[in-house]
Amino acid sequence: MRFSMSSIYDVSVTRIDGSTQSMADYRGKVLLIVNTASKCGFTLQYQALEQLYRDYKDRGFAILGFPCNQFGAQEQGSESEIQSFCELNFGVSFPLFAKLEVNGANSHPLYQHLKDAAPGLLGSRSIKWNFTKFLVDADGRVLERFAPTTKPEALTQKIEALLPQS
Repeated sequence: MRFSMSSIYDVSVTRIDGSTQSMADYRGKVLLIVNTASKCGFTLQYQALEQLYRDYKDRGFAILGFPCNQFGAQEQGSESEIQSFCELNFGVSFPLFAKLEVNGANSHPLYQHLKDAAPGLLGSRSIKWNFTKFLVDADGRVLERFAPTTKPEALTQKIEALLPQS
């Protein structure tokens, strides 16, 4: 079922601890939204994502990690297992959310909006793999989609350009 929303702030998401959070809570922040997995060739990107988060969180930046098991069944663990894995192996302190689907009939409304706002290569709507990244400005506009192969540190200049200068 398609869910129509005019803004990224119109939807709520489930945090990894089971609580509900409105995306409106992130109004005014630059966001990097990433679908993640613990058993993926790109899992090591958690380390670079955490570094970006630590470098810019005090300037109005957040990374939001959304575990997804739709690609090669690479995120089979429970929410508590995912959280422990991320904290113990990569020191992840950025917000993690409950597993969700990014493609198909049960695609989460947040991901429906992200895919519509920033289509992939040749206009493709579907997410191709884990660690696809979406850059969202402080007004909630989805600016760009980045492939799983795009290293988080390669986004530094784009992120800095969106943040208030200190």
